Amino acid sequence: MDTVAGGRRRGRPSQIRAEIGTGEVGSVGRRELQQSGQRRKNVEGRNRRLDPNPGGDRAPEAGNAPVASDFPRGEASPFDGYTLFQPLRSTTVYLVDMEGEAVHTWKTEYNGGSVYMLDSGNIIREVREPQPVGEFTAGGEGGIVQEIAWDGTVVWEFRYSTEEYRHHHDIAPMPNGNVLLIAWERKTFDEALEAGISRARFEEDAIWPDTVVEIEPLYPDGGNVVWEWRVWDHLVQDFDRSKANYGVIAEHPELIDINAAAPHRERRQMAAPEEVERLRALGYLGGGSDADDRPEIARDWLHTNSIAYDPDRDEIILSVRSFSEFWIIDHSTTSEEAAGHNGGGRGKGGDLLYRWGNPEASGAGTGEDRTLFVQHDVQVIPRGRAGGGNILVFNNGTGRAEEPWSSVDEIALPFDADGNYIMEPGVPTAPAGPIWSYTDPEPTDMYAPIISGAQRLPNGNTLICAGEGGKLREIGADDQIVWEYENPYLEEAGVGGEGRGQGGPGPGSLFRALRIAADHPALASLLAAKARRQ
Repeated sequence: MDTVAGGRRRGRPSQIRAEIGTGEVGSVGRRELQQSGQRRKNVEGRNRRLDPNPGGDRAPEAGNAPVASDFPRGEASPFDGYTLFQPLRSTTVYLVDMEGEAVHTWKTEYNGGSVYMLDSGNIIREVREPQPVGEFTAGGEGGIVQEIAWDGTVVWEFRYSTEEYRHHHDIAPMPNGNVLLIAWERKTFDEALEAGISRARFEEDAIWPDTVVEIEPLYPDGGNVVWEWRVWDHLVQDFDRSKANYGVIAEHPELIDINAAAPHRERRQMAAPEEVERLRALGYLGGGSDADDRPEIARDWLHTNSIAYDPDRDEIILSVRSFSEFWIIDHSTTSEEAAGHNGGGRGKGGDLLYRWGNPEASGAGTGEDRTLFVQHDVQVIPRGRAGGGNILVFNNGTGRAEEPWSSVDEIALPFDADGNYIMEPGVPTAPAGPIWSYTDPEPTDMYAPIISGAQRLPNGNTLICAGEGGKLREIGADDQIVWEYENPYLEEAGVGGEGRGQGGPGPGSLFRALRIAADHPALASLLAAKARRQ
């Protein structure tokens, strides 16, 4: 494949901005601007810095509740590096410097969304299969994982897509070289009824719950499934005592209520025709505008939209959009243990170790207890960074009691003396709220109803991607904006590779963006070699 380098920044000069307060500029050539002087407002409890654990690397003791503090996050200047992203409707992956100049691009054959850089300097990305088998479509469909070398060569391409299952949304590269995938698996109408789903809430001919699979790459085009976990093995329902999974919902926060009210409300909202058309226009949902009179997105029961791996605890974190929760599961199990309720390092098999964001989904509260609103990009902050071990999430904000607005929230997880999560039946899982939260001084100005993400950087700053429209900002000390970028690569209508998802405007929206450190060992040598050739 061709490699395109030295792409030029396009668009208004204001699209790239570095706002410098006190301190020196962190890289040669970075544009210095006057600090705006406008400090971010505290908006009725929306922008909070609450920290029970100012060290950042030690888990809170049992019973600790967040307390108000001014524990800082970040520095007055941006974190020096390169930003990696792929517009949803584009077939090009971009690496831009702090001035917004494209220092390297990867021209590919297919659309993609989620993309990461490996230690080797190769990128690995989720790809939307151009012609998937079967009629099922939903937002974030993928089907292919690719690893691509610096020169554009596809060194590994793996398909996980049939009429019975399909990878979607995100991947998580692991330290052992394997890759975690989120996937849908098909369950028939009869299987759903036998599992205890309510006929009143289920009007489809099939339901597609989520699974997690760990893939061992077999280069150049194969892979072994070496571990798997299924939502379907961890259900509970109180609708029909003659069916499987019958129990008292509130007594089992470790299980997933197949009849939970909140996810079904959310999925019906997502299935509204105008919402389906908007997702298709963004390249986020497959199918043409006249592909189906009845939106099939309703089959996507959970809409899990991100996966992250915590190597220190050997755990997996899932963002479950329709439930407005994130879940943590044990990866130390065998596949057999993951299908049950015992075994693994935590002794709970594949049951949920922890859930947070919407107690109503587990029968432990009401809508007033809800703290997450169709969130994206849930990840654990790497230990050694500010808030290390805490959870960082882009809280999209659709469904808030007031007008919708987005925030980036940091959550300190509650542990007991043995290092296990505290999750009690019948009560909302602690903590009551985030220990740090950021939103725009004008909250609706950062509102992103779909996609989006955030990354805690090594210097403590936070890179935020408001995905719809491709707007990035880096938040430093005192929650000041220290760097901004608006993706100028606006794909024209009809561009975006073969297959489903054609048509509609191409607004340059991003699934997420990641900052790669300037001293990344492979990247530094690759860029140096490239400079010598030019």
